Amino acid sequence: MMLTLCKHRKVRLQTQPRPQPGQPPLYSGTFDCFRKTLTGEGVRGLYRGMAAPIIGVTPMFAVCFFGFGLGKRLQQKKPDDILTYPQLFAAGMLSGVFTTAIMAPGERIKCLLQIQAATGETKYSGSLDCAKQLYREAGIRGVYKGTVLTLMRDVPASGMYFMTYEWLKNVLTPEGKSVSDLSVPRILFAGGLAGIFNWAVAIPPDVLKSRFQTAPPGKYPNGFRDVLRELIREEGVASLYKGFTAVMIRAFPANAACFLGFEVAMKFLNWIVPGL
Repeated sequence: MMLTLCKHRKVRLQTQPRPQPGQPPLYSGTFDCFRKTLTGEGVRGLYRGMAAPIIGVTPMFAVCFFGFGLGKRLQQKKPDDILTYPQLFAAGMLSGVFTTAIMAPGERIKCLLQIQAATGETKYSGSLDCAKQLYREAGIRGVYKGTVLTLMRDVPASGMYFMTYEWLKNVLTPEGKSVSDLSVPRILFAGGLAGIFNWAVAIPPDVLKSRFQTAPPGKYPNGFRDVLRELIREEGVASLYKGFTAVMIRAFPANAACFLGFEVAMKFLNWIVPGL
């Protein structure tokens, strides 16, 4: 539950309007955002806009790991070739390209619903209604608004994600042992730290994406360049790391569990179908 709540807080912190001179910001930080949302909107407000990401999370992770596996195979001359870390980074980047097709519309809907709840307006009754209205207003481009920024976030971040995980697995493997025999605590540590490295790269483009996806039509005609210029001019470079605390609170446990699930699933499949 805490992971979902942290994701919700991230978007609100990244998209909150700049305060007027002499006025405090709407949210002073992650925990202030949590408190105000809970007070103003109740428990349901903490989960606003999460239906679309939850629906997409299973196929997203399936496509993510498939893309990484494909990226590795494309660079191997033989199935047992050991890839260099730059090659693993490249394979991870391919994974980011694959997941964007699923991530972009889900995140667009999630951001709009969460911002709607913060402003008190009620334009969309839910995820499905939001998708229908976006399509009716601007076609498929409206649903996929922010795709370029999602690519800018996920491609390098996914490269860092998988490369870091593979590097940490090698570092944590005792001498004379196989990586495939790594203990559960070490897998959890490697996966969790890989998630932190992933988000360290992803946060700046994620801030730009959230701003762009929730902006009124026509506000940023030049895309992310206009968003970046506005943020730097009005709020400084530090604004590119809004939501940092909320992201890092969930990054370690979420990705530790993700990679442990992947490793367990692969061992099970290799037991059912050896040599898969």
